[in-house]
This record gives sequence, structure tokens and C-alpha cells, in this order.
Amino acid sequence: MIAVAGASTDITGLQIPLNPTMKKIKIANVNSNFEREPLNPYRFKGSAITDSWQGIAMLESESGIKKVGLGTQGVLWSDSKVFAEHSESAGNALMYAMSERALQMLKGTTFTDPVQLLDDLLPEVLAYGKKITRHPDLRKTFALNALVCVDNAAWLLYAQENGIKQFDDMIPAAYKPGLSYRHEKVASIPSFSVGTTAERIKQAADEGYFILKLKTGAAGTQQEMIEKDIAFLTSLHKTIGHYETQYTASGKIPYYFDMNGRYEKKETLMRFLDHAKKIGAFDQIAVIEEPFEESNEAFVGDLGVRVAADESAHTVEDAAHRIELGYTAIAVKAIAKTLSMTMKITQLAYEKKIPCFCADLTVNPILVDWNKNVAARLQPFPGMSVGLQETNGHQYYKNWDRLMTYHPMASGSWVKTQKGVYPTDKSFYAQSGGILAPSAHYEELFKG
Repeated sequence: MIAVAGASTDITGLQIPLNPTMKKIKIANVNSNFEREPLNPYRFKGSAITDSWQGIAMLESESGIKKVGLGTQGVLWSDSKVFAEHSESAGNALMYAMSERALQMLKGTTFTDPVQLLDDLLPEVLAYGKKITRHPDLRKTFALNALVCVDNAAWLLYAQENGIKQFDDMIPAAYKPGLSYRHEKVASIPSFSVGTTAERIKQAADEGYFILKLKTGAAGTQQEMIEKDIAFLTSLHKTIGHYETQYTASGKIPYYFDMNGRYEKKETLMRFLDHAKKIGAFDQIAVIEEPFEESNEAFVGDLGVRVAADESAHTVEDAAHRIELGYTAIAVKAIAKTLSMTMKITQLAYEKKIPCFCADLTVNPILVDWNKNVAARLQPFPGMSVGLQETNGHQYYKNWDRLMTYHPMASGSWVKTQKGVYPTDKSFYAQSGGILAPSAHYEELFKG
């Protein structure tokens, strides 16, 4: 049985009052399902994903309200060891089993706020994951990824039970400062897997995309990797380095490199950066994301470039540690590490004056807008005049157009990219990007 109070503990051990007037919600029934979505191969971390499972969780309160939460599973991203040891389907099945375990834990329990609910679920779900994967060092991100659909269902139930109709009113007071900005536009950042040609990237830039996520850390030995990455950088800069944009202070197109922990030594990363300086590309590097494996605690604050934590910033405590190691940005993922944990991380970053941006997990269109609600409210990223959000589902889902029909507000002005940005206008904020509205497709899975 999970006992949930109306307070959360921050990294200093202090109790943060959340919303003490909120109702206690008893969960009477739970259910789950999943749908498999084929992908065009997405290559990173020396491997590739071709099949994406959409985890779907249903929570029903004692008062009869049913809410359905979604979560896209990212096994390779969240723990590459688990991905490597199993077939793609088996890795997904392990994560799905953890989502189901969380739901079974919740049946018959009472909660007041989803943030504390996540805090109570995470340790046991992680322990269960370690057992079924036979990995005593299973990454916390794997468990958080499994909990996204459950966490989202809890937030939706919490909102309706308490008469909350907008995302802004859903954010507990303790975390509002970190999500208090209102961008009028959010950059739509496509992602290009390892091996993508510079010509394909040029095509995206010609379509109006002005910041591009570029996966580096090519397959092979470290020597083979750095040679391929340097060759890619040279070709990239020669092809689009001269492009201009209205959304950066420099007027030049920025580079966003994601190395997904492939670099084993700081010296190898410095070779990449030295080459960037040599060819005149260094000043256009906006951010380098997660160059090292989590166990590599090299200090990165002296590289002269902004380095972001992603996978290694599992929890707010982990994010705090990365900041100590010189990381000066955090890629937050409400759609991969839960909205509850993301609120904690964005608040810490706000207090430490560490800029954040939203990264993707190749999620479905509804989850894109869960992420967008966060991206639109983050403080401006240095040198940029719009919010930042990676969205690559349209590139990799084979049935993206069908998935778009599941979005309850698919015709919303904010849903589709327009010349490289999402317009996050008044209607976006008024309707919370559509995330509080039910999706007929997913609701139908739990009828009868």
C-alpha cells in the first residue's frame, strides 16, 4: 500500500508543500495496453530502433472518473545494455511489465498529488526492473520511462478531480517559477541519426528548420568514431555553415550535437572541438549533449562550449550532480522521465540559472504536446529568441499521419511546424496544447 501525503521532499531534505487543499483521490481500478508502431530505422548509440511501443495506462478513481495516459518506450535510449541483450520486442516487453507493475501497486491506494505519487512508485518499480532485467545497475531512466504513461494518467485524473482546466493551474506552486515563461514560438528541432548526409540536413534547413539535432558518436572503435565524426562536421559546416536565421543573436544557424555517451575520453571530445575551431564551426555550436557515459565524471566546464546532460540527469539529485561537473544545460524530457520529475528538474535548473530545453524520445503527436507545454514555459536559452523542442516523430514513424488523427486537437494552430517553429499562441495556452482533452482512439481501448 502506498501512503501519499501532500508534500514532496526536495534535494536538501526539506518538505515542500504542494497543493494542500487538493482532494484525496482513491484509485479503484487500473488497466493497461500497448500499441506497436513501426519506425524507419533511427540510428544512435551504435545501434538502431525500428519498433516503438506506445504504453497506455488507465486509472479510474472511486468517483468513476477514468483517465488514460500515454508513454512512448525508449529502451535503447534509457538503457542500451538492456537493448543489446534482448530482441527489440523483448526489451520493450520488460519495460511494459514495469508500467504494469506500477499500476498494480496503485490499485486501491489514495494520492493527493502526482509528484509525491511518483516519488513513492519509483523505488519499487526500479527494484522490480532490476530483478526482471537481471541488471542490478539498471538505469533509473529506464524505470522513469516505464512510469510516463502512469504519471500522465495520474496528472489527468488529478486535474479533473480538482476541477483544473489548464496546464498552468496544474503546476504545483513549488515548481511554478521554473515553468513561468511564455514563448510565442517554440523551435521545432528535427533529429538526424548517425550517418545522415549533409545534403539531407541541408534539405531540412532549406525547409526553414534553423536548429538541427545531429547525432554523432559513429559506430566502430573510438578512433574510427572520431574520424567519422570529424568528417561529418567538416561536410556539415561546408554545406550549411553560412545559413542565417532570425532566431539567434549571432544570426547564424546553430549546431546541436548529441553524442549519446559514445565518447570514452575527454581528450577525444577535445579533438572534435579543436577541429571545429580549425574549420570555423566552433562558435556555432549551441550545445553538445551527453558526450560521456554516466560513469565518466570528467569535468566539462572548461571546454569553452555548453555541455548538456540528458540521460545522466535521471532525477533532480542526478541533475544537481551534473551541474557540479560543469554541465551548463539540461535536456528535459517530460515524455521520457515523467512530467513529475521534470518539474523538479526545471525548478532546480531555474534556481541554479542553468538553461533547459526539451528533447524528444521519438514520441507520438499527443506526447509532443505534453513536451511542448514544458518547452513553451522554460526560460529563454542563451542566444535564442524562441523556446526549444526536439520533435522527430514525423521523421521516423511510418504511420505518423494516422497517429495525428488520434490527437484530440489535431487542427490546433500549434500542432504542426510552420517554417521551423510551432506558434504557441493564446489558443495553445488556453487549451493546454490539447493534452487535457480525451483521445477517442485511446479511450476506446478501455471500453467495455
